[in-house]
Amino acid sequence: MDSIDKRILRILQQDSTLSLNEIAEQVNLSSTPCWKRIKRLEQQGVIKSRVALLDAAKLELGVSVFVHIKTQYHDSAWLENFTETVNALDEVVESYRMAGEWDYLLRVVVKDIAAFDLFYKKLVNRVNGLTDVTSSFSMEEIKFTTELPI
Repeated sequence: MDSIDKRILRILQQDSTLSLNEIAEQVNLSSTPCWKRIKRLEQQGVIKSRVALLDAAKLELGVSVFVHIKTQYHDSAWLENFTETVNALDEVVESYRMAGEWDYLLRVVVKDIAAFDLFYKKLVNRVNGLTDVTSSFSMEEIKFTTELPI
């Protein structure tokens, strides 16, 4: 990946709705070589998808909750079940297996505390072996970006 590829990626991270001609102009290429670079980056999996970022508050989903999880199980069958369960819960927008004090970290987006309570009940009823589930509610989003520092 060269500096032109990185410039293309920075541009796409900021606005993926730009036309191919606009992107090509910004990186000083003609359309065809620019298109070939973008296609190669997609084929390599560097560009995973192009999406619209939505305003959660305007969709009445303004509560972000960070859920820390400890479990007594660490075998592959349990992990597969946990992963399937978490992936099926629409409220979970991010999920991580962690090193350190907590085994897993989820970021959950919901309308309000009552909606989170329903989510919590679904989670603990569908996943066996949870020994500690602690939730932290975000008071204010200070920084949010999907842009990687390339």
